[in-house]
Amino acid sequence: MFIAGFPAGSFQANCYVIGAERGGDALVVDPGEAATERLADVLREHDMRPVAVLLTHGHLDHMASAAQVCGEADIPAYLHDADEYMLDDPLAGLSDQLREALAGLDLTGLRPGTVSSLADVTELRVAGLTVQVDHTPGHTGGSVVYRFASDGDRPEILLTGDTLFAGSVGRTDLPGGSSTQLMSSIGRHLLTRPDDAVVLPGHGPTSTIGDERRTNPFLN
Repeated sequence: MFIAGFPAGSFQANCYVIGAERGGDALVVDPGEAATERLADVLREHDMRPVAVLLTHGHLDHMASAAQVCGEADIPAYLHDADEYMLDDPLAGLSDQLREALAGLDLTGLRPGTVSSLADVTELRVAGLTVQVDHTPGHTGGSVVYRFASDGDRPEILLTGDTLFAGSVGRTDLPGGSSTQLMSSIGRHLLTRPDDAVVLPGHGPTSTIGDERRTNPFLN
């Protein structure tokens, strides 16, 4: 399995490229603001062909480049429909402070041509991979975690978006957020995973479920 990631733009949201192997089809996870140039470099360096964009949620810092990536490669984006409104009105999911700061920007045209809903979807088969999809509301109403099962010596891989970080959890004070839902989602879908499961979060460094179970102050 091939995984590469990099932080993009002023929000430093992590964008990931995932494939069954180098030189094959790839999933692009959370291509956010100013992600396209670095993404193109990663795809070119490893001879990967994007076949789908997976969005962990609808916030601008995670989806701002999705329409461009999808349009250039003629591929779909996957997003839970509870967050789909943010594709048309990106400011709607942000705080008053951020809305004011970004009010002068042209944020039109951010909806990909084809958006496939993840509502009631628990599994995707794409790019030669099987992806488990867990709906994890809390940070937003449509947040999801993407899971790749363990394989031999490789542990399970979790793309947690802004639900769980190394040493922290997602904020819940934005539109659609709920601290009760967030902690329920983490308890149900993440803390039930094995200790060696790798956490690839939406911001910051990687971690494991075991490390978060032991040291994350928000989980103790």
